[in-house]
Amino acid sequence: MQKSRQSGQANKFEDRLKRLEEISGRLKDSGVPLDEAFRLFEEGIKLARGLEKELLKMERKIELLINQPDTAEEKPEFDLFSEEKDEA
Repeated sequence: MQKSRQSGQANKFEDRLKRLEEISGRLKDSGVPLDEAFRLFEEGIKLARGLEKELLKMERKIELLINQPDTAEEKPEFDLFSEEKDEA
């Protein structure tokens, strides 16, 4: 049951990403009326923000899984996706 739930979540993520790509392509079309372009832009912003939040959640889960200590005394490290590492 857990596996099919995760698969469903991945499909929803991919569906929303595909919709965002469709919106982007439509907005690049110079023939889109202004009111439709605004509606599409608004929908795209909402999709992008939701997808970004979901990616951040996934990153946190990955950090927890990778850095899970072997013993209770060990402390996990939580800087796997740290921006400071990228700058160094």
